[in-house]
Amino acid sequence: MTDRDHAPTIVLNGEHHELSSATSALDLIADVTGRELNPDGTPADGGRLGIALAVDGDVIRRGAWSDFTLADGHTVDIVTAVQGG
Repeated sequence: MTDRDHAPTIVLNGEHHELSSATSALDLIADVTGRELNPDGTPADGGRLGIALAVDGDVIRRGAWSDFTLADGHTVDIVTAVQGG
C-alpha cells in the first residue's frame, strides 16, 4: 500500500475530514453549507453566503475557490461572518 492508496484527508476547522476524491474548495464549501454554488462562489439561489476560506493560513478569494484543489494534509478553516457589535 502506498500513500496514494488512501483517500485524501484534510483538517477542516480542527477536525480530520476525508475527501472522496480530488475536491475543489468550491465543492467543499457547497458540501459543508448544503448550498449550490456558482463557479464564482456565489450562491446559485442569489442569497448571501457570508463565508471566508483559508487553507494553511492563507485566505483564498471566493473567485478562486473553483480552481483551488484541496490536497492531502491541507488545513482548512471555513469561517462564517456574524453580525453584531
